[in-house]
Amino acid sequence: MGKPDLSVEIAGIKLRNPVMTASGTFGYGKEFADYLDLERIGAIITKGLSLHPKAGNQTPRIVETPGGMLNAIGLQNVGIDAFIQEKLPFLRTVNTPVIVNLYGNTLEEYGELAEKLDKLPEVAGLEVNISCPNVKQGGIVFGTDPKAAYEVVSLVRQSTIKPLIVKLSPNVTNVVEMAHACVDAGADALSLINTLTGMAIDLQKRRPILANITGGLSGPAIKPVALRMVWQVAQAVEVPLIGIGGIMTATDALEFMLAGATAVQVGTANFLDPSAAQNIADGMEAYLEANGIADVKELIGALAT
Repeated sequence: MGKPDLSVEIAGIKLRNPVMTASGTFGYGKEFADYLDLERIGAIITKGLSLHPKAGNQTPRIVETPGGMLNAIGLQNVGIDAFIQEKLPFLRTVNTPVIVNLYGNTLEEYGELAEKLDKLPEVAGLEVNISCPNVKQGGIVFGTDPKAAYEVVSLVRQSTIKPLIVKLSPNVTNVVEMAHACVDAGADALSLINTLTGMAIDLQKRRPILANITGGLSGPAIKPVALRMVWQVAQAVEVPLIGIGGIMTATDALEFMLAGATAVQVGTANFLDPSAAQNIADGMEAYLEANGIADVKELIGALAT
């Protein structure tokens, strides 16, 4: 048997292997270029971009927790215009698909961002973060209300012809209902899950550790929840899924594929080991070779239940 085939396709985006970097954990790509070969991973997903630069939340805004970390960075980013001028030139030199994560505080902001990104040939696709409050609707989070999610995804769909991935929030009663709303609105693929809301307390000070009080929990602690949600959604929709949540090893990544994911995103692991994404891709290849599996696609949704 020759080398196993690790290539997969997400909504027309061809990936050399199923390993992508999770938004917000990999900067804009260049920051990690000294630590791994960016042309040995499947795709680079940028830090979430907004219409205007954002400073993010007050510090402290990261705290380690058992089995993971809480972050309340507040979606700090350079803004779309600075991204195009300062970050995109480097990404053009890398032969790996670049997917831009985006978010807005209003429907209009999502639409405007998608229009700007639609004009950039270097951008292979968009990942829409709907775990943001709609400031015009009293702060209801787009990603926890099926109607709001449908509206925002519909608007982005009208604003771009690029492949459209929607990132689902786990902070919902029924993730399948949210998945249906996004697919019905035109999502080509879904990535799940985003962080779970959590908090940490300093007993001595009797205060929350994070300045923001609550933050997003990521890392191995959320993996069982993420696996369950990927498996549930895989039973319910026809679009490709990208699994996220506590993927530290090739074993973790392959479990997500068995549950129904076509690709995976590596997030918190990048902070522990900046070469994690490449190591996971290499480990997946080694597993396929050792087990005589010719094509990684044989594993997608192959969980026996």
